[in-house]
Amino acid sequence: MRSGVTASLLLTMFLVIFLYATPVEPAVASIDLGSEWMKVAVVNLKPGQSPISIVINEMSKRKSPALVAFNAGNRLVGEEAAGITARYPSKVYSQVRDMIGKPYQYVKDMIDSMYLPFDLVEDSRGAAGFKTDDGVVYSAEELLAMILRYGMSLAESHTRSPIKDAVIAIPPYFGQTERRGVLQAAQLAGINVLSLIHEHSGAALQYGIDKDFSNESRHVIFYDMGSRNTYAALVHFSAYNAKEFGKAVSVNQFQVKDVSWKTNLGGQNMELRLVEHFADEFNKQFGNGVDVRNSPKAMAKLKKQVKRTKEILSANTIAPLSVESLYDERDFRSTISREKFEELCEDLWEQSLAPVKEVLKHSDLKVNDIYAVELIGGATRAKLQEFLRRNDLDKHLDADEAIALGSSLLAANLSDGIKLNRKLGMIDGSSYGFMVELIGSDLVKDESTQFLLVPRMKKMPIKLFRSIKHNKDFVVSLSYESAYELPPGVFSVKFVEYSVSGLTETTERYSARNLSSPIKATMHFSLSRSGLVSLDRAEAVVELSEWVEVPKSINTAETNATNALNATENLNLSTEGSPMDIQDSKKESLNTDNETNSYDVSAEVKDNVGAETEKVLKKRTFKVPLKIVEKQIGPGVLSKEMLFEVKTRLDELDKKDLERRRTAELKNSLEEYIYSTREKLDDNEEIKKISSEEELRSFAEKLSEVQDWLYTDGEDASANEFEERLHSLKAIGDPIFFRLSELTARPAAYESARVYLGDIQKIVDNWEKNKPWLPKSRVDEILSDADKFKSWLQDKEALQKETSHFINPAITSEEIYDKVSELQDKISSVNRVPKPKPKVEKAPKEEESISKENSTNASNSNPDENSTQKDQSTEESSSSPSSNVEPELHDEL
Repeated sequence: MRSGVTASLLLTMFLVIFLYATPVEPAVASIDLGSEWMKVAVVNLKPGQSPISIVINEMSKRKSPALVAFNAGNRLVGEEAAGITARYPSKVYSQVRDMIGKPYQYVKDMIDSMYLPFDLVEDSRGAAGFKTDDGVVYSAEELLAMILRYGMSLAESHTRSPIKDAVIAIPPYFGQTERRGVLQAAQLAGINVLSLIHEHSGAALQYGIDKDFSNESRHVIFYDMGSRNTYAALVHFSAYNAKEFGKAVSVNQFQVKDVSWKTNLGGQNMELRLVEHFADEFNKQFGNGVDVRNSPKAMAKLKKQVKRTKEILSANTIAPLSVESLYDERDFRSTISREKFEELCEDLWEQSLAPVKEVLKHSDLKVNDIYAVELIGGATRAKLQEFLRRNDLDKHLDADEAIALGSSLLAANLSDGIKLNRKLGMIDGSSYGFMVELIGSDLVKDESTQFLLVPRMKKMPIKLFRSIKHNKDFVVSLSYESAYELPPGVFSVKFVEYSVSGLTETTERYSARNLSSPIKATMHFSLSRSGLVSLDRAEAVVELSEWVEVPKSINTAETNATNALNATENLNLSTEGSPMDIQDSKKESLNTDNETNSYDVSAEVKDNVGAETEKVLKKRTFKVPLKIVEKQIGPGVLSKEMLFEVKTRLDELDKKDLERRRTAELKNSLEEYIYSTREKLDDNEEIKKISSEEELRSFAEKLSEVQDWLYTDGEDASANEFEERLHSLKAIGDPIFFRLSELTARPAAYESARVYLGDIQKIVDNWEKNKPWLPKSRVDEILSDADKFKSWLQDKEALQKETSHFINPAITSEEIYDKVSELQDKISSVNRVPKPKPKVEKAPKEEESISKENSTNASNSNPDENSTQKDQSTEESSSSPSSNVEPELHDEL
């Protein structure tokens, strides 16, 4: 309820969304991708629908399980997969998000600690693959792609229109491989990712969009204890003045100052403490050395009930636990108090405060400096309230939906067709710092070859470049700043290497020329909005000095231009301003074939060959593109070959799912037709008037035959078989039910037609009285058509009386209504004939006098004036568009 009110205020008060003249997409989506759950929001411009809303799934729930299952040859996603978790725990894959970009051993240890009985194999990348019962191995990226595609299908069902653009929310602790893995999974799902967004930034957008910070700035902590990880983000909200349409306006903004996290600490860790507690209790009751932990199905049942018990404990001092047939057909029942639960998780409570303490320490803020603490997950309130010395924490946001709703605002703002009229500046920062190391012969390890490229919390996006004086090919490696914690599952600070080649060749090519300075290599880096750092391109910068003859008059100007150009080359590490700062690569390339013609001489110099010249030493700068080959360190992402194979496999699964859904729909339609038809045959006595006993008996037998087939051989039938059976039943039933409907519809049509025929004469009489200008021929035509229709109706009615009710009728209600409609159209056409305008005639004498006056004026006019008018007319004619047409050509005589 609270989320609905918040969304309503957000939309009605502050969100004005408009569509450009040429929209690209009618809607965009955002996905809050969690370890266990997924929330989807859409921004939609269709009339009659809410502009921004949370999507509900097929079970009318506002969040969907992030699960994929393979059972009996079918793929199940979301709610369908959740329905078989307890029965087939080894076939339902969960925690997929947290397995992206992780090495095999890390994933193996994680699922073992959570008692997940997955069949894991190590793939060629060193990542974990998931082997199904039919022997197919799926990567984590494939499974995540299925979940994302499911989320987008829910969004498309909600808006009833295709959606391709989306923003995906991820935790701030995701490293480079995880971010690339999520983007690759989205690519496989057919999603155009406008950007990744940190979860706390999405919540901050939702928090700040409807507030005014012009009077005071504030610090807000966003705290999220998720399924397996916990983080806290410190965000500063403020306002700045800007001009809009010549007026000063206040614009709100926020900047993420710091973020800290604790991996392997979340709601599941607390649930596992309860699972261990109850498992020990059951083993003690059962005895005989039995350990329930060895049964995957029993542990799946126990974990499911423990989740419910934990939810009860959040509002009660004691909670029960009951599991039927937990192990070896034995039921298990127990209870636990909140005090015992807190005792089991005592160390976890203390660890949960660590992220908050760290962001306060890094920012030199005290608890009293924090305006609000917003919970955006299933966090524990008690310890936070105790640490912050507050009676209650802030509840401005819906903990479940804030991230998805805030992320949808960014999606709308980044899309081509949707914009937000309400402005809120967003400055997010990189969760990690990034180092660069240059490796190659003659490169000494110092500050020029090992340097910090992106400091931690550096704003995103940004572009940077670095130049070094070097003459041989080299390698650029990117790594995490070692002073901070590495992403979960990452054990090496280095994550990618780039082999830069072409510098040696360029050096050999131009070393014999008159170089004005040593050859330099310039590397262009970028930190994207999604938090991805990369080496985008590299180039060799070659400076040549040559004597050139130039006119003395332009010497000074060109020398100044050359000096300005040379001054720009003295920069070392800089932030790139705009793409215009970099010359086009085609212009930068140096080609020896046209080298002698590379100096342009002005047109003035060419024309004035005899002008006095002098030789000046000019510096020419060339930029030669270098080749870059990327190599991932660690598990990495899927290769191009693997991507093609995976995409083909996913397309086949999509086709199979489509056929499965079509089969289920047709099966349901067939089953529904059988039951509804039986009900009509049994309850409607009128049906005996239009169908013989033999026909009804034969139809009933056919229904029974198809029903028996449906629950025996039809269990595994194809969609086409269900469709054929349904058509065969409708071929018998449709004529019967049509005759049944005509039993009441035809008499009503007769009566309606007679009433209308009686009204036609009244309409004609009214025309004669009020519209005498109507053409008599058309009025007579109306009366004639009415007489013909009346005769046709009488003939058909007489024929129908002689026709048996057990066969198709001689006349249908639809035919009668069509005739009436045709006659109505003709009457309407005649009725619309307008009244003619009266003619205005001039008196003969007046016309004669006007004519004489005109002729007298013409004869008394000046001949010169007439000549001038003719000349002007000629000039106007020659300048008219028609004069541009070429004269028609003729053959010469």
